[in-house]
Amino acid sequence: MPDPYPVDIAALGGDGLLGGGDELAHTVNPRTLTVDKNAAYPSATKAMKKAGELWRFTKLRQVKYLNNIVEQDHRRIKRLVRPGLGFQNFHTARRTIAGYEILAMVRKGQVAAIPANNMPAQTTFVARLFGIAG
Repeated sequence: MPDPYPVDIAALGGDGLLGGGDELAHTVNPRTLTVDKNAAYPSATKAMKKAGELWRFTKLRQVKYLNNIVEQDHRRIKRLVRPGLGFQNFHTARRTIAGYEILAMVRKGQVAAIPANNMPAQTTFVARLFGIAG
């Protein structure tokens, strides 16, 4: 039986769906990096910035109760999942949540190849991504 979910959002980075290559793998540099209070983070962040692995203007935000911040970030996902009464299995959950995340990234302008204010480009991207006639 063929896979009922042929698109794996997480694996699309090198597909070149838009003709270029790694549009989904490289998003806009993070403005803030939120981590817990581990003492190793400031020096690791500094080293990553120096090596060019992290944007030099990224701010490090250390939060004592990181779980509260993570739960706050996932509030949107919980709101979207609840009407569907959850998921039947882990595979479905992973793909659905990845879809929610990528659409949120597109909407916020975090996908480098698609501007946030260009709705026709976003519509075309999603249509091509999911094989829908646009």
